[in-house]
Amino acid sequence: MTAVGFGVFCLPAIWSLWRGNGVPTVMGFPAYGSGPFERVGVPSTVPLVFAFMIVCILQAVAGWLLWGGSRTGAVLALALIPFGAVFWWGFALPYAVVLQVGVAALILLGWSSLT
Repeated sequence: MTAVGFGVFCLPAIWSLWRGNGVPTVMGFPAYGSGPFERVGVPSTVPLVFAFMIVCILQAVAGWLLWGGSRTGAVLALALIPFGAVFWWGFALPYAVVLQVGVAALILLGWSSLT
């Protein structure tokens, strides 16, 4: 899931923003900055990145529940897609969409085996 891949950089970004240093650069790209959010006037702030971190944590919980075969985890994972999509768009994280389409397809394919 995208929770770990994108969520792991939330804490350093929050720390950097909190100290007034702006968003850090990760692998040559600004972590949670310079995306459509900023182009429409929504700057990367501690509360914005924190909200994304909460979505990532909830996605990780959904993944953990799914690992155990829980239908609750599947419902949570599918319910979080629109919330995550707002951040994927706003922070310009295009690979997240591709990954989530795959996750949703796998959840739906395995739906009957969930309890």
